Formats: sequence, C-alpha cells, structure tokens
Amino acid sequence: MKFKGYRRPDGSVGIRNHVLVLPCSLCASETARFIASQVPGSVYIPNQGGCALSAADLELTYRVLSGFAANPNVYGTVVVANTCENVQPDELIRRIKEKTNKPVEKVVIRDVGGTIKAAELGVKYASQMSREASKVQKEDADITELILATECGGSDPTSGLAANPTLGEVSDKIVSMGGTSILSETSELVGTEEILAPRCVNDEVAKKLLGIIKDNEEYFEKLGESLRDGNPSAGNKEGGLTTLEEKSLGCIHKAGYSPITEVYAYGEMVDKKGLVVMDTPGQDIASIAAMVAGGAQVVIFTTGRGTPTGNGIVPVIKITGNAETAQLMEDNIDYDASGIITGDKTIEETGKELFDILMDVVNGQQSKAESLGFNDMSMARKCNFC
Repeated sequence: MKFKGYRRPDGSVGIRNHVLVLPCSLCASETARFIASQVPGSVYIPNQGGCALSAADLELTYRVLSGFAANPNVYGTVVVANTCENVQPDELIRRIKEKTNKPVEKVVIRDVGGTIKAAELGVKYASQMSREASKVQKEDADITELILATECGGSDPTSGLAANPTLGEVSDKIVSMGGTSILSETSELVGTEEILAPRCVNDEVAKKLLGIIKDNEEYFEKLGESLRDGNPSAGNKEGGLTTLEEKSLGCIHKAGYSPITEVYAYGEMVDKKGLVVMDTPGQDIASIAAMVAGGAQVVIFTTGRGTPTGNGIVPVIKITGNAETAQLMEDNIDYDASGIITGDKTIEETGKELFDILMDVVNGQQSKAESLGFNDMSMARKCNFC
C-alpha cells in the first residue's frame, strides 16, 4: 500500500513538511515562538526544559530534541539558544547531524545582540528553509515507511471496550503490511506482563519489556511512594476505572495482537519494523513527545473522558468510544467508536473506518487538533515517570 510523502535526504519520508524552530531551553522558547510566527510553514516547540538538569536528564533532553529535528515531518531546523543553558547549541547540532543530514542553522540570542536581532536572523534562516521546503514534491512511499504512535489518555471503561480495540485493529493492519506501531506508557503495562511477555519475538525482547515495567515500579518504591497514588487519575476513577491493573488491561488493546519486536528507551530512534514498545510515562504529552522523537510521523490518541491535545510536529488523531464525550468534545474528537458499545458496529468495522481516517491524514488531511494549531509539549524527567 502506498501513501504520498516528502522524501528526505536521510531516506525517511515525512507526511508533513515543517521547518522546525527548536529552542534549547525555556529561556529561548519565546524567541523561537516569535521566529516561527513570522514564517509560514514553520513550527516551534515550547520547550520548558533545558536548564538545571542532572546528567541523566541532560542526556535524555539531547536525545529528544535531536530526535525532533530528525523526525521525517521536519524539512530542516533552526536551533535557538541563549548559551547559559545546560543544553548547548553546538552539542545539540552535533547530535542532530549524527541522526540526519537535513539542513540545520543556529541562532544565539546573546551573541547577536538580543532578542530582536536574534529574531531577525532566525526569520532569515527559517524563511530560506521554508522556500526550499516548498520545492519538495510529494512522492509515492510504501506503508512500510510509516511509524504510527499509539497513545491513550483520560481513559474510562469505553476506552478498553471500544476505542483501544479499534486502534488495535489499525495497529495490526499497519504491522501486517510491514509498517511500525509503537505501544507506549510503561506505567500502564503494569499487570499485563503475563500477556505481553509471551508476545515478544525472543527472550531478549521479553527481558527488556519486563525490565522497564519492573524498574518503573521499583523507582517509586525507592522514593517511599506508590505508582498507584496517581494512577488511575481522579478523572479515570470518575469515569469508572478502579485500579491500575484494570486500566492497563484496557490500555494494551491499542497494540492489537501482533508480536512485539523491540523495546526502546524514552525518545530512542525506532529502527525496527512491527509492533514495538517505548518506555514512556503515563503523562500523555510527555509520552507523545518521546514517540515523535523516535520518528513517528502520526499519532492516534484514544480517550474516554476527552482531551484536546495536539503536537506541533505530527498530526494527532483523536478517537473515543464514549458517545457522550464525542458529542461534548465534537471540536476535538476525530472519530466516534461508540457504535461498538451500542452494538451497531463491530470492532472490525470501526477499525476499517479509523484506518481510512488515518490514511486521509497521512496523505494531507488535517486532524482536528492540527487544524486548531494545538502544540502541546512536555518532556519526561525520571521523576515524571508516573
């Protein structure tokens, strides 16, 4: 199966053609926002990190930010820095170039004389990239080059009964055609170990999977806390979910029934085909950020209670199995799978309909979050893995 995409110099294929204005830290984020606002075709990341980082969190931040620049939906990147931050622009650019040979430029606010002069230079670089990007024509690409990120948030019982199984159908279809699907949210794999481990393609992958789940629980225990103190959330409980294990059993339906071929660290570049797992927190936006850094070109996000979340680099498609949520959040929900609950549709039927929506978005149609310009950003630190 084919889709239309933008072929990059590194061989990857994007479904969008953005120029990315990438701030090294929160202190550079407003300047980056101003630059992006002046150049059609550009987006920025509202980076609220980059400073006061431990060595481990600094490494994670470099991994994620460089992954954003390498994402196939990005034509080229303008890095914006203040130079006092932990994330240094030259080191970030070095790491970007290790992952991709796409264009990259640097603007340092202090070195050029302040925000106004930095913005002038940034607009110059971004405008030039935008003109170059506009010359890139879409071409046929195979579905094997697509990486789908799967996410769930604001879950309720309809998530496990309708929305997640519908997404699971889509995930299995992508995998069966040679593409890649990412299962995320390690905290919501707790209690499903005996189901997921036998699905791993070998003992090494199973060991990695069980290891990230075990490490996640033990981290909280070392702090004298419990993973279950904040999960399920108040909204989950109001919706009808009572335990983390119950939530997890619904969560994993997003992954369908395909074998698990690999397990990746947070924000690590995904280089295997099939169904893979990424070690991310249950915080939706931070989880999506990691999968975007890993190379996913599109996200399908299931929700029972509803959420308006979007991402500046990739389109986010929202699906719910809750008819009330579909009505109350019509501005945000792209697909209503509640027909499974009422008995009007089968999982196979909703899966087919959602797959058709996915391919429309892959080929250029905007998701609702995308059309609203939503650009949510959060990056995990170790203490955020809850």
